Amino acid sequence: MSSLSTNPSTPAVATSRNPATGELIATYPYQTQSEVECLLDMNAAAFRLWRGTPMRERVTAYRRLAAIMRERSELFAGLITAEMGKTLIAARAEVEKCAATLEWIAENGPAILADEPVNVQGEDQVHVSFLPIGTILAVMPWNFPLWQVIRASGPIMLSGNGFMLKHAPNVMGSAYALQDAYEAAGFPKGLFVNLVADNDTVARTIEDPRIAAVTLTGSMRAGSAVAATAGRALKKSLLELGGADAFIVLADANIDLAVKAAVEARFQNSGQVCLAAKRFIIEQPIAEEFTRKFVAAVKQLKVGNPLDSGNNLGPMARGDLRDELHGQVQRTLAAGAKLLLGGNKIDGPGSFYEPTVLADVAPGMAAFDEETFGPVAAITVADSAEHAIVLANTSDYGLGGSLWTQDIERAQRIARRLETGGVFINGFPATNARIPVGGVKKSGYGRELSHFGLREFTNAQAVWAKSID
Repeated sequence: MSSLSTNPSTPAVATSRNPATGELIATYPYQTQSEVECLLDMNAAAFRLWRGTPMRERVTAYRRLAAIMRERSELFAGLITAEMGKTLIAARAEVEKCAATLEWIAENGPAILADEPVNVQGEDQVHVSFLPIGTILAVMPWNFPLWQVIRASGPIMLSGNGFMLKHAPNVMGSAYALQDAYEAAGFPKGLFVNLVADNDTVARTIEDPRIAAVTLTGSMRAGSAVAATAGRALKKSLLELGGADAFIVLADANIDLAVKAAVEARFQNSGQVCLAAKRFIIEQPIAEEFTRKFVAAVKQLKVGNPLDSGNNLGPMARGDLRDELHGQVQRTLAAGAKLLLGGNKIDGPGSFYEPTVLADVAPGMAAFDEETFGPVAAITVADSAEHAIVLANTSDYGLGGSLWTQDIERAQRIARRLETGGVFINGFPATNARIPVGGVKKSGYGRELSHFGLREFTNAQAVWAKSID
C-alpha cells in the first residue's frame, strides 16, 4: 500500500475519481511553496495556543468532535464510498469507530498524560511530565480515509501537539471534511491543516524546523524515503508499513468458525487492509476440509456497487492498484500455485476484481512474499504446528497475525514465537483504541493507540526536585 507517490510524472493536482464508475469527483491543486509557508506559520501559531490550553478544554473539544462526526455521518460515509469504494455500510462503521475512539481518548487520555510520580530514595520529589513536542506531519493512506487519520491525530493532539495531514491524493475530500470538523469542534484554526503537495515539498516540510516529527502509514518504499529524510533532520518518525499477516489454523481448531472468520479477515474492505489476513497457513490434517469450506464461502461473496447493501465487496480504490494485484496473481500462478477461484479483473467500468483463492502457495511466490493489497487469499499447507510457525515467520513483514486452536495455553506459547506486532487467538486482527497497533521487521516501528500511542509523540520530561533543608 502506498500513501506517498514515487512517480516522477505525478501531476500538479491531486485527483479523486469514483473507483466504482471511473468518474472524476474533484481535483485539488498542489499548494505552492508560499502557500505551504503560510500553512506552517498558521499551524505554529495554533500550536502555541493549543499547548497552553487546559486539558479540560481540550477534552471538551474532543467530545464535540465525536458528536460532529456522528451528526455528519452520512456526509463522511458518502465521501469514503465515493472516493475509495468502501461499501456504504462499512463506511458508516468507520465513522462510528472514529467517534467512539475520540470519546475513549477524551475519557482516558488525561490520566494517561498526567504527571507520573517516581519514588526515589530520600525526600526528593520526582515526576515525569508528558509534554507536547510540536507539530507532527502525518502521511496517511486512502484505505481508511477517516480512521487512519483519527487514530493518529487523536492521540497526537490531545497532548498539545499540532497536526499537519498529507493525505492520499484520491481522498482529499475526506481530508478537508475532517479539517472542517476539527474547526467546528472548537480546535484552534490551523491546528489541523491539510498539505496538498508533491514528494519534494513533503521532504522539505519534514526538514522544516516547524515540524517536530513525522508519522506515516504506507508502503515500505514510501516509509524508507520519509524515515531517511526525518533521520537526516534528526527527527522522530513512526512507520506502519503494511503486512502479509499469517492466519494459522492448527489441526484442533474449530474449522467452521475459522472459515467464517477467514473470509471476513481477508475480504473486508475488498482486501485493502494492512492488518488483513493474507497468508492462510493450514495444518495438513484439516487442510482439505478448510480449503473446501473456505472456497465455498468465498463464492457466496457479492461484488458490485458499494452503495448497494446487498454487496459484500466494492471496487478496488484505483485501476493501477488492481493491475498491480493482478500481476501478483499471475506471477504466483506462473511459479506453480493453483487457482481455485477468481483470478480475473471484472469487465466494465470501475476497478473491480474477482474474489480470488490461490492454493499451493509457497515461499518465493509473490502472494507469499509480498503484500497483496486486494481480494486475494493465498493458502499454504503446513506439515505441523512447528512448520506453521516457521512459515508464518518466513516474511519480511511483521504487523499482525491470527492463530486458531482450542488449546489456549499452547496458543499463548506459540504467540510469543510469532514475529509480529500483534497476535489474535481465535480471532482476526483489528484495531481498538485500548490496544496498541504497530509492527516489527519491515512492517515499521512505533505504536499508535492505547497509552503507548498517547505518549508516542511527547517529551517524557523528568523533573527532579531536591529537598533543601
